[in-house]
Amino acid sequence: MRLADPITQPQFYRDVTTKRLIAWVIDTIIIALISLIIVPFTAFIALFFILGLMAVVGFIYRVITLATGSGTWGMRLMAIEIRDHSGARLDTSQAFLHTLGYTISWAITPLQLISIVLMATSNKGQGLTDNFIGTAAMNRKARA
Repeated sequence: MRLADPITQPQFYRDVTTKRLIAWVIDTIIIALISLIIVPFTAFIALFFILGLMAVVGFIYRVITLATGSGTWGMRLMAIEIRDHSGARLDTSQAFLHTLGYTISWAITPLQLISIVLMATSNKGQGLTDNFIGTAAMNRKARA
């Protein structure tokens, strides 16, 4: 089994880039809320490091949700999931690598800009990390 061909099976990739953007917004809100829930347990010291806390919470959140359902909660809400080069759901190591690539892209702004351009222009809507490790976001309903 392989990833669907975007030319012969475009339904797998239709509107995925837009859905990924909306999912990212939803995930960012979820991560912010989780981080705010954690703050009181640090005697509010975490407020001084809120962006770092959000980065750690976001990393853990993404690895766990990608490993358990091949998509973050935002992606699941938008009916998309990340599949590996063979079309299978991500396992824990692939979820970790995908999240690591995503985090590195955010840490180095030009890489994130390249990733956004790739998502907007490639026929599978793959970002930089997706291209690197061979994953792609796909419509979940189309896979059924």
